[in-house]
Amino acid sequence: MAIIEISCAEVWHEISNYLDGEISAELRERMAAHFKVCANCTAVLEGTQNVVGLVGDGRVFQVPEGFSERLYKKIFTR
Repeated sequence: MAIIEISCAEVWHEISNYLDGEISAELRERMAAHFKVCANCTAVLEGTQNVVGLVGDGRVFQVPEGFSERLYKKIFTR
């Protein structure tokens, strides 16, 4: 059976569900194939995994002044 390609936008939309194991086997296979060839989406996956790990850690981290504003600006200007 051939794997149907998936767009980066679709990958980004489903990345949380992918990490939580809440997608179909077919979609998981399509996304896994996409990660093998797309460095950008692989970076998004790894970054998301890192954020989930940090948040789930339970420790509190102090961030530099203005960090939140810069982060929101980066997120919403893509």
